[in-house]
Amino acid sequence: MPLVIVACAVAVLIFLIVKLKLNTFVALIITSILAALALGIPTTDIPTVIETGIGGQLGHLAVIFGFGSMLGKLVADCGGGHRIATTLIRKFGRTRIQIAVVLASFIVGLALFFEVGLVVLLPIIFVIARELDMPLMYLGIPMAATLNVTHAFLPPHPAPTAITETLGASMGQVLIYGVIVSIPTVIVCGPLFNMVLHRIRPSLYRKDIDVAVLGDVKEFNDDETPGFGISVLTSMMPVILIALATVFSFVLPEGSLVNEAIQFVGAPDIAMLISLIVAVFTMGVCRKLSMAQIGDSMVESVKQVAMMLLIIGGGGAFKQVLTEGGIADFISTLFTNINMPPLLAAWLVAAVLRVCLGSATVSALTAAGLVAPLVAATGVNPALMVLAVGAGSVFADHVNDAGFWMVKEYFGLSLKETLMSWTTLTSVLSLTGLASVLALSMVV
Repeated sequence: MPLVIVACAVAVLIFLIVKLKLNTFVALIITSILAALALGIPTTDIPTVIETGIGGQLGHLAVIFGFGSMLGKLVADCGGGHRIATTLIRKFGRTRIQIAVVLASFIVGLALFFEVGLVVLLPIIFVIARELDMPLMYLGIPMAATLNVTHAFLPPHPAPTAITETLGASMGQVLIYGVIVSIPTVIVCGPLFNMVLHRIRPSLYRKDIDVAVLGDVKEFNDDETPGFGISVLTSMMPVILIALATVFSFVLPEGSLVNEAIQFVGAPDIAMLISLIVAVFTMGVCRKLSMAQIGDSMVESVKQVAMMLLIIGGGGAFKQVLTEGGIADFISTLFTNINMPPLLAAWLVAAVLRVCLGSATVSALTAAGLVAPLVAATGVNPALMVLAVGAGSVFADHVNDAGFWMVKEYFGLSLKETLMSWTTLTSVLSLTGLASVLALSMVV
């Protein structure tokens, strides 16, 4: 019976989002209320459960996402992303152009959400492809694959950041393990997948692609952009600070003054704040922008992330209802009884939800709530569980996700071609990510 209730709740959620086109946050709250009633939670307790779920899920995530979106917007608006991409491409040359695209996409992808990174990088990739007389897909596949990998595995992106909190993992550990898992995943899903797809479907690799669908895209000359080094440093500042704090926590004696200072600076909230302050100067003041212009960019960035925060809060409400209703414990017991490895179980639940719901973030949040008890029950490393859920949450992207349609329109593909290329790519990405997580679990 508990699984039937979960299945019905997910079906209702899918119906509200896919069929009725209802706002995802509203759909999550409605589904949470209906699930709570079906699970026998007293009606007087339901509002409190939902409020607890939203508050517990967001917590300091609002700070991380807010600062992260501001940082990304400043880097994009001043041409930092443009500088990173064009410099790497020039350094690596035509023969190693895909490596340059992957590195540029990885660096930019750390600071920007998938959709924003796509919009920032695609015009640059389009120009480079035209100059080198290459098909857009040849460079677009590694770019989109790399952006999707950072979206799935690395904080401060929404899903990995949120489920790190849900599963009680160390943010720094998720970052370090996430980078390790990302390397083979990007190699397989970028250049290798590109080579195979080109051989199987050469018709996809056309040169007559129109990028006008992007609308009014700001173009930069090199002398209008910040330097390459400062652009990379600013984009990667949060990752550097958090990773350093994690490394020093193992090296320096616990409780020492130096270690405590480093841990303070490397705490996600503080790291994001410091990085944003640095970006205000490197990407704003030093570029002779007024504080009013910088403030306008920050306001615009918060508008872009506001709905994402609400959706994450709604996912937290749904998770809390499932927890209070005993579903999470039931799922944990079920997977324990069938002896399925917890990492595989986490991936499977997230992958099924992804196919049904479309949204990687919602799928990851829901899956994390369902499999959270497995962490305590099995003793599995919670950071690896975060990555397993992240891998499952990007499985088989198709017509019920906005990213699918962005790739279709931006790359000039038909619906069939997008299913053949992008849906297949995200499936390979998810499976490769899972394999990398399982391999990593054998040594950590």
